Amino acid sequence: MTGKIVVAAILLVQSVCAIFFVSDIVLSVFNVYVSPIPWQTREYLEIGAAVGLIMGVVLGAMVIHRSHRERRRAEEKLRRASGAFMQLLVERFGEWGLTPAEEDVALFAIKGMSTSEIAQLRNTSEGTVKAQTNAIYRKAGVAGRPQLLSLFIEDLMEEGPLSRARAKAG
Repeated sequence: MTGKIVVAAILLVQSVCAIFFVSDIVLSVFNVYVSPIPWQTREYLEIGAAVGLIMGVVLGAMVIHRSHRERRRAEEKLRRASGAFMQLLVERFGEWGLTPAEEDVALFAIKGMSTSEIAQLRNTSEGTVKAQTNAIYRKAGVAGRPQLLSLFIEDLMEEGPLSRARAKAG
């Protein structure tokens, strides 16, 4: 919320300052003269407008820097989560005793590929892929792909309902 207020303030200050300078130029171009003000007052107004524009540039740079920093943090978290998920896959596949072929099929299934797509990628028949997925589900103790995927999601979530149920049962 504070960031939005800062951005709005930056835009407001820069808009007012830009209007001041642009209106002065436009009025001069069209030979429209306003009642003169004392030169000292005019100088103060120009200095104030220039300071406002400089503040807008500085604050804008700060907001851009912060957003880049937050983006880098989010990318790092995503990288870590991706690595944690792959580590979790390797651990579970090992616990279940999957063969290398079953590991490939399980990975493709978790990625959301259909049986025919997996068969085509692995250069095998759909029947073989179906047999391998059934073996994977049996070894994992699940009834199908949604439950298989939910095992990994629950493992990655903190204090999920399945994690608490497992802790109570174990």
